[in-house]
Amino acid sequence: MASSIEYLEYVLDLLHDVPLVTYKKMIGEFLLYSDGVLFGGIYDDRFLLKDTPSSRDAFPNEQIPYEGAKCMMLVDSEDPKRISEVIDSMVPELPKPKNRR
Repeated sequence: MASSIEYLEYVLDLLHDVPLVTYKKMIGEFLLYSDGVLFGGIYDDRFLLKDTPSSRDAFPNEQIPYEGAKCMMLVDSEDPKRISEVIDSMVPELPKPKNRR
């Protein structure tokens, strides 16, 4: 099941304090970036964060976004400040985007 534009808009509203948020649509789902760093996504209308020490501490509920994927952490909060703080602490734990020619 693909994620809805309405749910994307809801999540983007929650992320208003996260710097330089962008998204890419991929096969009916949405990948979420902060300043070019992939930190999570929206899968089947679920807001998931990549599994890092910070995201696991804040949101310990593991979910599999799609068959064959690595576990991600389900965001179970509607508090933009809390979500922003977690993502701010996650970004340094994630790999930087590769330079493409």
